[in-house]
Amino acid sequence: MFSTRRSVPALLTLVALLAACTTTPPPQPQPPIKLPPPVGPVPVPPAQPPAQPQQPPPPAPLFTPVTFDALPGWQQDDLRQAWPAFQASCRALAAKPDWKAPCAAGKSVDPDDGTAIRQFFETYFVPNLVRAPDGADAGLITGYYEPMLRGARKRGGAYQTPLYKVPDDLITVDLASVYPSLKGMRLRGRLVGKTVVPYATRADIERARIPGKELVWVDDPVEAFFLEVQGSGRVQLDDGDTVRIAYADQNGHPYKAIGRWLIDQGELKPAEATAQGIKAWIAAHPERRQELLNVNPSYVFFREERLPDPNVGPKGALGVPLTPTRSVAIDPAFIPLGAPLFLSTTEPAGDVPLQRLVMAQDTGGAIKGAVRADFFFGFGGQAADNAGRMKQRGQIWALLPRSTQ
Repeated sequence: MFSTRRSVPALLTLVALLAACTTTPPPQPQPPIKLPPPVGPVPVPPAQPPAQPQQPPPPAPLFTPVTFDALPGWQQDDLRQAWPAFQASCRALAAKPDWKAPCAAGKSVDPDDGTAIRQFFETYFVPNLVRAPDGADAGLITGYYEPMLRGARKRGGAYQTPLYKVPDDLITVDLASVYPSLKGMRLRGRLVGKTVVPYATRADIERARIPGKELVWVDDPVEAFFLEVQGSGRVQLDDGDTVRIAYADQNGHPYKAIGRWLIDQGELKPAEATAQGIKAWIAAHPERRQELLNVNPSYVFFREERLPDPNVGPKGALGVPLTPTRSVAIDPAFIPLGAPLFLSTTEPAGDVPLQRLVMAQDTGGAIKGAVRADFFFGFGGQAADNAGRMKQRGQIWALLPRSTQ
């Protein structure tokens, strides 16, 4: 049987013969290459000076003097209600040079004559609109009150939460004694060898306790926490006696708002982060109570005070009793402690104007900034309700003695 396929050598020979018989076309002429015209020297732009960094704008003035006519509601406020609070401030300020004249003149003012009181302030003081360093003239106005807790001298039954006295190992260093520019600033901690280290946080204290420093025992850890936020309160003891528990010191850690944490965690909406809303959240999540409270590392220590007159408010940072609805807490880094202030804001959780003369007689760990005030509502259930819902915007005018202008 014969194969129809050719051998490989034969095929190669055939391809070579065909290639030899192919005619190669003549080369085509190429177009001439055009050269670009000669170029002169390339101009070099002049060197630019380096860009100067932008300087931040200077901070806005803290106080801007205005007239009393610029104070909304000044003419409508019943200044007789503010007069006792002003007299209380004078008890603490009268020896200071700028306050001698107004405090001395105030002794001859009829406390029942609203017109005379108004004339007194307009004569001896200049209102100054308070601004934040960024120029903002509106800020946050919150509220606080004096709570009532139930407690006992000894631990037992429902009374399982201690309120502590100042621990023996807590030390406080006045930084102004070393650096005068740090006036009003204090460092708190404890000694380990020769080194000052931070004091225990809330979580540390709750875990390890402070044996022997229990002032009283109360029946509600949440109310004990809010007592720290308010700074002072009353405890009705199981023997029928009622004592006042006043702020004595703090562990040195910064205050952190648990309401803000709940908002950041998506647990509450901003409008819900009131004292009432926070307590309701804890009641619905009892297993997370201590987790929430430990968000605030700050811890307040107390001292006991007599309560000779239940109608007299607790003492504020100025050292005088607070007057319900006429005393506020401020940041003393911006506003002089004891100064009269005119406050323009709105009622708790509403839009009804709240415009009145108040006295800067207290401070607080959460009260930071120039246009910031905590309005003291007093004692009792209504005061607690108002304070818990107070989170309004407002303006502040500081009434400064004319000699300081």
